[in-house]
Amino acid sequence: MAMTSRERLLAALDRRVPDRLPATAHHLMTYFLDKYMGGKTNREFFDYFDLDAIHWVIAHKPDESRGEYYDPSQGEPGFLEGRRVCTDNWRVEHEKIPDDRYDTTRYRFITPKGTLTMVLQSNVHTAWISERLIKDKKDVDILGEYLTAPKCDVDAVNEAAEEFGDRGIVRGNICGFDVFGQAGCWQDAACLVGIERLIMESYDDPAWVHELLGVMFRRKKAFVQSLRGAHYDLMEHGGGDASSTVISPKIFDRFIAPYDAELTRLAQEAGHRVVYHTCGGMMPILERIAAMGLDAMETFTPPHMGGDTRLREAKQRIGDKVCMIGGFDQVHHLRDCTPEETRAAVRKCFGEAGANGGYILSPSDHFFDADLELIKAYADEAKRCAY
Repeated sequence: MAMTSRERLLAALDRRVPDRLPATAHHLMTYFLDKYMGGKTNREFFDYFDLDAIHWVIAHKPDESRGEYYDPSQGEPGFLEGRRVCTDNWRVEHEKIPDDRYDTTRYRFITPKGTLTMVLQSNVHTAWISERLIKDKKDVDILGEYLTAPKCDVDAVNEAAEEFGDRGIVRGNICGFDVFGQAGCWQDAACLVGIERLIMESYDDPAWVHELLGVMFRRKKAFVQSLRGAHYDLMEHGGGDASSTVISPKIFDRFIAPYDAELTRLAQEAGHRVVYHTCGGMMPILERIAAMGLDAMETFTPPHMGGDTRLREAKQRIGDKVCMIGGFDQVHHLRDCTPEETRAAVRKCFGEAGANGGYILSPSDHFFDADLELIKAYADEAKRCAY
């Protein structure tokens, strides 16, 4: 019998065999929705192409008993951003900086022992950090003493999940740093320090790196422990700076796995599935990632996109341990090709990773530009991949 999108995705996540190949998309970029789809919402995108839907819910709240409150200066949260949590000892101010090329904003994090600053820039496509928060090693002491930890707004998550129903699954992520951050401890630290410096310090001053990672871990642990009772179907962890095209297996073993494996365990203890997001190289560390006890792994980026995934081999090595999500080359098969080539790419992914279930077809991370007719071919061909 035909499954609903929710049933189909959950079957794959639990490494069961669904009725057919689940097919979805990761983050949908505002640029793409505005330029190609007339400003449609995420949900309207999934409905238009009849793909298995993902509903992202980022719902944070303060712990008022600890003197926490919502940041009154924030305004509307940005892309996949939760509402910031402040205290009288951790306040955020921001100001626009004139720039002819990019929208540029300086953020000040004000504490009793000093003010930390970072600069965020953006264009129509995306945002990035142009000035890192941590400039002096002693800045970590300020973070350790005053950095706030958001808690999950369980009621808001559950209300959204109930309204979404069987249309698909509800995803969230382990909280990242305020303004700009990501789920994994190493990934968050890389946002604050810069990945080049973080790698060098892992050799020159590993104790300091562990101190920084410990601050990130304790913040994320407080958030993860607040997740109990929230009706998330999947929580995202990790980040591209933990990929093997960025760091070595040795760094992964020493600075990533000890922290992110424990957060995975705590999230699962709170009743949640966890997917580890590695948008980059994976093959040299496949078993290391899977050994963290995850429910799923993504994005299995193909070599033509800067990754290294050999999808069939990955399925053979870890397909009995985790659900695999991704593997589809959106750069070459959602634009500048024929529908027949897109369909062949879908079939190839299914043939290499679909055996015995436990696989969700998805572009390996987000895309900015795509041909709508090719997305239709992608969705339609997935429906033909029946078990």
